[in-house]
Parts: sequence; structure tokens; C-alpha cells
Amino acid sequence: MSTQVRAVSRQSAAGPAPALTPLFVRLKLSLLKNGLRQSAGRTAAYIASIVVTLLIAAGLLLGLILLRGVPGAPTVAVLLTALVALGWAAMPLFFPSGDETLDPTRLVMLPLRPRPMIIALLVASLIGTGPVFTLVLAAGSVIAVAHGAAAALVGVVATVLVLLVCAALARAIATANVRLLTSRRGRDLAVLSGLFVAVGAQGINLGASKLSEAQSLTVLEPVSDVLRWIPPASAVDAVAATSEGAYGRAALGLALTALALVLLVWWWLRTLTRVMTSPDSSTLQAAETDSGRKRADKAGGGWSRLLPGGRTGTVMQRTLRYAWRDPKTKMGWASGLGVGLLVPLVSVVQGNGSVYTACWAAGLLGMQMYNQFGQDTSAFWMVASTISTRRDAYVELRGRALALCLVAVPYVSLVVVGAAALLDSWGEFPEAYGLALALLGALIATGAFASVFFPYSVPSEGNKNVAPGQAGLAWISILGGMVVGAVLCAPLVGLTVGLHVAGLNGLLWLVLPTGVAYGVGVAFLGLWLSARHVLRRLPEILVAVSRG
Repeated sequence: MSTQVRAVSRQSAAGPAPALTPLFVRLKLSLLKNGLRQSAGRTAAYIASIVVTLLIAAGLLLGLILLRGVPGAPTVAVLLTALVALGWAAMPLFFPSGDETLDPTRLVMLPLRPRPMIIALLVASLIGTGPVFTLVLAAGSVIAVAHGAAAALVGVVATVLVLLVCAALARAIATANVRLLTSRRGRDLAVLSGLFVAVGAQGINLGASKLSEAQSLTVLEPVSDVLRWIPPASAVDAVAATSEGAYGRAALGLALTALALVLLVWWWLRTLTRVMTSPDSSTLQAAETDSGRKRADKAGGGWSRLLPGGRTGTVMQRTLRYAWRDPKTKMGWASGLGVGLLVPLVSVVQGNGSVYTACWAAGLLGMQMYNQFGQDTSAFWMVASTISTRRDAYVELRGRALALCLVAVPYVSLVVVGAAALLDSWGEFPEAYGLALALLGALIATGAFASVFFPYSVPSEGNKNVAPGQAGLAWISILGGMVVGAVLCAPLVGLTVGLHVAGLNGLLWLVLPTGVAYGVGVAFLGLWLSARHVLRRLPEILVAVSRG
């Protein structure tokens, strides 16, 4: 990109600047080409992604063509167009590093005006697998609903409008949020994108299951009736309206999409002008905010004053701050919280729910106790320098476990109560709640043990959660700990099953206090036994966690 920048600067100094659109197209092609030259693996991955994208696009195109003439074809075409537009809107927020040309701050030092840049950037954004996929899908949607020469002509216009609106939407959102996306919070949002993808996948799964049960596309018509008036889906509906002879609705649908394109370009122009002409004060604001936080912490204010004193409170505060500030630690916590709530909710919606599914929340949050020292990466040596006795090791592990319980216990309680309320299964609430708390305690115990005996490094850069060569340690730590944790819960499971088999349903409430006592006892026993080996294994732990 620096070569292109110097070329533009020399042209500006020597005479009239060249046309921006061809220059930005060449810039986009150069970025793609240079990215492929970095390594053979990246080239293979990019080619594989192109092949997969084209195969999916071809399958969707074939499916839409086969829908031609089916009564529900307009409904499917409108919904797919709206879904693709939503993907274009979310792409720059969740994957800001996917396209380097989405960042206009790279061009602020060049002698360029915003208006010519809008056209050049919009044309350049039409290069890539995403625009090709969108173009194929829009064309397939038009083919599915177009009948007659007039509809085919409107379909050509609609296809172009859909593609332009999607590209302008992504550009406008990226430019409006460029300060956020290039900050630490923006990178945190990108890391958390996996959670949103998982939630979205469950939503699509639920929708597909409901659709298969209905065995008809008419169940989607209420949603389609709303989305048909929202651009760019309104352009596809205009094609269907033309086929039906409703020319007034067709003209309105095209006009709405064209108006949306104009408004998006106008918004994009305003935000681009502001980005290129106004100073970035986010750093100063962040510095002032951090200074205020530091002063509050030094004064003993904020949530930290609610924690116990001494080393225990310090360890808890450090653990909670890692969970809030470190992107990968935050991803683990967010996944546990999100999926732990999603699994019971999905089971309830699907009609096969059980209060016992709330144990997923306890299990996924209990997994956050694993690899405690590896989460500190190379900074663990500072913690290790403060551990000189078995008591220090025990307090360190206990503080980390208490920080986890500070979030996990209320959260598990909320999930179990919510599941019991939704299913109206309050009779099973005590035993499910007791089992969930016992499972949480067992995983805390095995997590502390695995952290001491099977530590592994978490690379600070990139998307990998395990350093090269340590995947075996990670699998032993996680899978082995899960198996041992399940075995540790066997006595409480046996008590619950025995009471059911014996018909002593009136005594099932005993599972709750027994589960609380058992979970607390197993957790503290695991912490105490693990702390006995920390001093002996401290050199191995330091070497293992510092590899990333």
C-alpha cells in the first residue's frame, strides 16, 4: 500500500492526479495478490475459501432456479436478500481486519477529496468473493421470481441495486465505526464474533426445524411481508410485483432501494469527511478514563472495595480484570456464559427441554478454571515470584477459584431458576440445582489440578488458543479434567438416582444441600491438594506458559 501512496503523492506534486477509480481497483488487486504471496498455506486457504464460496453460491443458485414457479419463491427470495444484507452490515463490525481497504484512516494523509473517494472505494469494494456471492444470490433471487420481459428488465436493475446497497452499507458502517474498530474494544468485539455466530447458527437451526415441521413456505410469509418493504429486499420484491402486474408496488420497491442507496452514500460521505478532517480524540478520552479508573482504584473505590483484603482480594481482582480486558480470556468467559444459557433455551424452544440442561452453564463456566497459569502467559513469572510457600500457592489458587465463583454461582442459579420457570418443573429444581453446584465444584477442583500438572501457553497474537506443540497437553488437561469431574459427581448422581428408584421423591430436596456441601468440599480439597505441588512444579509451569 505504501507504493501506491507514494505514486499518488508524486502525481499530485507533478500535475493533475490520475483517476481514482482505476487506481483503487489496482490497489485492491495488489492487496489481494500480496496477501497470497505471504505463504503457501495462506494461498491454499484462500483458494479453498473461493472454491467453497462458489460451491455454496452455485448450490443456492440452483435451488433458487428450482423454486421458479413455486408459490413460496418470492418469500424465500426476499428473506435470503435480507439475510445477505444483514451479513454485509455485520461483517465490518465482527471482522474488521478481513478487508484492509475498509479502514479510511489509511488515506487521511493523501491529497484526496471525499467525493471522488466514495466512487473509487465503492467500485473497489465490488472486488472479492463476497461481492461475487452476493451477485450470484441476487441474480438467483431475480430468476426465481421474474416472469416476463418487464420483470426481467426490472430484475437487472434490482440485481445491481442489491449489490450496490450491500457494498455501500458495509462501507458506511465501517467508516462510521472506524475509531472503534481500530481500538482495543473493537478487537475485543471481533474476538467475540464467534459467540454471535454460534447464537446465529442456533437461531437458523431453530428456524430450519420449525420450517421442516411446517412442511410449507407459508409459515415464512408474515416475516416476508415486513421485510419486502426494507431495502434491498424491496428491490427483489419489485421484480415479483412486476411479474404479478402490480407495477405501482414494483416502482415503490425500486424507489425505496434507490433511496436507501442515496442515503447510505450521503451518510458515508459525511462520516468519511469527518474522519479525514477531524482529529482523533479517542486516545485522550481513553487516557482520561484510564486515569480516572486508576485514581478510583488507588482510593479504594469501585467494585474492588467489595472484595476481601490481602492476597485473596488482589488475586480475585486480577482474575476478573483479565476476564474483562484480555480478548481471549473474555472470549472464553463470554462463550461459557452465552452457550450455557443458549443450550437450555434452545431445548425449551424445541419442546424437549429439561431442568437438567442447566448443568451446561455450570460445566462451561467451570471449564474457565482450567489452565489458570497459562492464561497469564509470560507475565506469570511476576506471580511466580510471589509464591514461596505452600500457603501462598493455596491462596493464589483459592483467589482465582473465588473470582470464578463470584460470577458462576449467581449465573448458574439464574439459569436453573429460569429453566424451572419456563418448564414449570419446580419439583425437579432442588436436584438439578444441587447437581449443577456439585459439578461446578468438581470442575474447579480438577481445573486447579490440571492447571498445575498440565499447563500450556496461550499465544498473545493470532487466533490460536494453544501454542504449537502443546495441543496434546491441552487435550489431556481439558478432556481428562472433564472425565475426572464427571467421576467426582458420581456419588451425588447415585444419590439422586437412588432416591428416584426407591420412590422417595419426598426426600429429593436433600440433593440441594448435599450438592452445595459436596461441591464446596470437593473444590477446596482439590485446591489444597493442587497447591501442595505448585512449588515443586513451578519451573516447569514457567517454561510451559512462556512458550507463546
